[in-house]
Amino acid sequence: MTMKNIVITSIGIIVGALAGYLYYAYWGCTHGCMITSKPLHSSVYGAIMGGIFFSIFHSPTYKKDS
Repeated sequence: MTMKNIVITSIGIIVGALAGYLYYAYWGCTHGCMITSKPLHSSVYGAIMGGIFFSIFHSPTYKKDS
């Protein structure tokens, strides 16, 4: 992975964690929901989804054959 790809994925993780927490704070349920009932669960789930989503914007890296 190149440094650019790592930065893009890291930004996705941060944005996803923030979005997960905001989802918990404004719309999350308090009982019975596995993901949105606690801020940590919601933030971790958002971070995973953000990292996966932003990783599709990577530029492909190819190795040159010598």
